[in-house]
Amino acid sequence: MTRLKIGIIFGGVSEEHPVSVKSAQEIARHLDAEKYEPFYIGITRSGAWRLCDGPEPDWENGRCRPVVLSPDRNVHGLLVLEQGRYGTIGLDVVLPVLHGKLGEDGAMQGLLELSGIPYVGCDVQSSALCMDKSLAYLVAKSAGIATPAFLTVAANEDVDPDRLTYPVFVKPARSGSSFGVSKVSGKEELPGALEAARKYDSKVLVEEAVAGSEIGCAILGNDPDLIAGEVDHIALSHGFFRIHQENEPESGSENSTPIVPADIPAQARLRVQETAKAVYRALGCRGIARVDMFLREDGEVVLNEVNTLPGMTSYSRYPRMMAAARLPLAEVVDRLVSLALTGKTDA
Repeated sequence: MTRLKIGIIFGGVSEEHPVSVKSAQEIARHLDAEKYEPFYIGITRSGAWRLCDGPEPDWENGRCRPVVLSPDRNVHGLLVLEQGRYGTIGLDVVLPVLHGKLGEDGAMQGLLELSGIPYVGCDVQSSALCMDKSLAYLVAKSAGIATPAFLTVAANEDVDPDRLTYPVFVKPARSGSSFGVSKVSGKEELPGALEAARKYDSKVLVEEAVAGSEIGCAILGNDPDLIAGEVDHIALSHGFFRIHQENEPESGSENSTPIVPADIPAQARLRVQETAKAVYRALGCRGIARVDMFLREDGEVVLNEVNTLPGMTSYSRYPRMMAAARLPLAEVVDRLVSLALTGKTDA
């Protein structure tokens, strides 16, 4: 049996570099060695590309070779520098395991489009759209999906604190996880929150604090054949959910516990799954995404954000939701590769 040559890109220059490495480690552990011949491409924090033996915690100190993904469709793969000369390695498919800027915002997807190599996940347009929360809200709202009330703040723009109804959330418009996010309870906290958000993006979002439970739904597939994983519920003891902010996330969070399946009525569960699918379709997603939402007490489902390359670590929400739906990570990877190559979910 001829194995598929799969390029697994991880690391990256965003603040989510460590999470990406852990996601790649988990995928490596579940990759079927009889089906795939993996080529691990690590991107350092400074942006250097390296072909390495695997996504180990100290991968940069191991045996690595300079490598680039060629945009030349005649190469259809990697250019590897060895002994002063470039050799080529052809790839059948690429699995980007990158989070945040220059990973899931359309930049990497644009390079892969140029290369002509099939790749897992959303295309350039949907990746960029989902990364910008304000644009995602506008498109979702036009499709009849509830979104928080919000306003956007450009670089160096001031906000009249008296026009806001508190509490509000201030967040970077185009950043991953919870980096730079603040809950603002009064106008005296607003300047500091804007400054914190601007460390990650020049465009800032100020949005209403939606009263409701934080829930999520993992989606796999291409429209119209979508698979929804189990719905999860983030149980908070205090504060707000700050994913990937803990020093040791493997041991849990100080203020949140993900509950899978979510402890909500069956009718609400179905409504959440159908809303997640509607968001996925409206934003043009393909392959994979995790849709985060709020469930109000009256049963209304409100969009929070969409992650087009969600975390795949041992503690991440997406693989847990899929596992609860009887789709282990190895099968998820198989289906994603099949989607990239054929557009079908059967691996």
